[in-house]
Amino acid sequence: MKMAKELEVHRHFIDGVSVPSAKNETYDLVDPGTGEAVGKAARGDAGDVERAVSAARRAFQDGRWSELGVVARARILNVFADAIEAALPRLAEVETLYTGRPIREMRAQLSRLPEWYRYFAAVARSSDDIVTPFEGHYHNYVRRIPIGVVAQVTPWNHPLLILAKKLAPALAAGNCVVVKPSEFTPVTTLMLAQIAKQAGVPDGVMNVVTGFGSEAGAALSYSKGIDKLDLTGGTETGRAVAQAAGANLIRCTCELGGKAPMLVLPDADLDATAAGAVFAAFIAAGQTCIAGTRILVQEQMMEPFLQRLLPRVRSLRLGLPQAIETQLGPLVAKRQLARTEEYVAIALAEGATVACGGKRPGDPALAGGFYYEPTVLTNVTSEMRVAQDEIFGPVTCVIAYRDEEHAVAIANGIRYGLGASVWTADAAHGMRVAQRLVCGIVWINDHHRIDPSSVWGGFKASGIGHENGHEAYHEYTKIQSVVVNLGEPPDWYGTTGVVRLS
Repeated sequence: MKMAKELEVHRHFIDGVSVPSAKNETYDLVDPGTGEAVGKAARGDAGDVERAVSAARRAFQDGRWSELGVVARARILNVFADAIEAALPRLAEVETLYTGRPIREMRAQLSRLPEWYRYFAAVARSSDDIVTPFEGHYHNYVRRIPIGVVAQVTPWNHPLLILAKKLAPALAAGNCVVVKPSEFTPVTTLMLAQIAKQAGVPDGVMNVVTGFGSEAGAALSYSKGIDKLDLTGGTETGRAVAQAAGANLIRCTCELGGKAPMLVLPDADLDATAAGAVFAAFIAAGQTCIAGTRILVQEQMMEPFLQRLLPRVRSLRLGLPQAIETQLGPLVAKRQLARTEEYVAIALAEGATVACGGKRPGDPALAGGFYYEPTVLTNVTSEMRVAQDEIFGPVTCVIAYRDEEHAVAIANGIRYGLGASVWTADAAHGMRVAQRLVCGIVWINDHHRIDPSSVWGGFKASGIGHENGHEAYHEYTKIQSVVVNLGEPPDWYGTTGVVRLS
């Protein structure tokens, strides 16, 4: 009889050491391409969280990182970036295994990770103190100093990319961190912590606690030992995190849900726009907060646009994520598959039409995984739930509009405000339309594009605060104003007459 292979257990990373959970509990990690358990992770609880927070607090207070000096920190971050670059082939393989995203996508995305660490190393080195025009015989300078211990809660759709957007500015500014990755995809975050240690990041500066959001995540959010919370997740989770931050009077940054519109203007190149729409809607199987899930097309253009869009969607190659020819992989978990099926059923009940997809694939080789065909819904109105709610699956809606005013009203008529794209032959016109959209990120003739220097953040229910750019670095610092008296010491009570009080 063949013995079952023992699954590798991935433990917390606390104070530079891999450690089991205090209760020695674990949970299964599943390959979404097959539905089979392929590993185990430590199931963290409040005790594990406090161990990590205490390690981070010790590291911060003794100055091993925060007082190292910006030049030395930047040098280590650049070594870290080089080490990440060397590890990219293996990181991409593991990220593919647990997210279900095609290996081609992961190699392309992760190849950019080092940019974030190099960029924020440069930002830290070029961040100057400010001298103010303080009147009188005073010298006043304003300096940015690290916040302290930061909690970072990351999702499963882009584990390492989203972590880079948080970790790079946090470390560059001199903070110590405790990361709680998604329970589905913790392994590459643990790998990154080991790489950081090897690159020279001191023990206790980067800690990782694995486990469930309702257990480890909640404990971390309410910990009295943290000075800032940074979450990427769903809007309801964001509300809970913001409430926890408010209870402890600490800062929070939340990058939350979205329902990004694509505004196809009448002069748009329909072939290029159709290709862009497929990329916008179906990269990562639609499991991204800025997926193009509402394609707004003028009524007269609907038929020619669909003639270009639908063949492209039908031609997407659904398959095992490890295969280089695969263009669309599975959803990350059974619950995401069920949610996608539920929303397509709701859309049909509300009067929408499935133009393509709308079901699980029939290929027996994919039967065990969490696959769903790329789906385009037509005859959708902006009031339908499928046009209002974030699905997080390979489903996009095509919505007709009458004129530009109507298109802008549809785009803005939603509780989210993260991203949007405008497609047009006239860039100046596109920029004018962009100014009318109530969202934090607008692309013109593109979608999803990101750079470490380009500010990222949402309006309305899509979040609080910003990632990327100098704004992200500033959000990981606090300001201290130092006023130096260069004249005689004041003696207010020993004088009479009119003198300057302040």
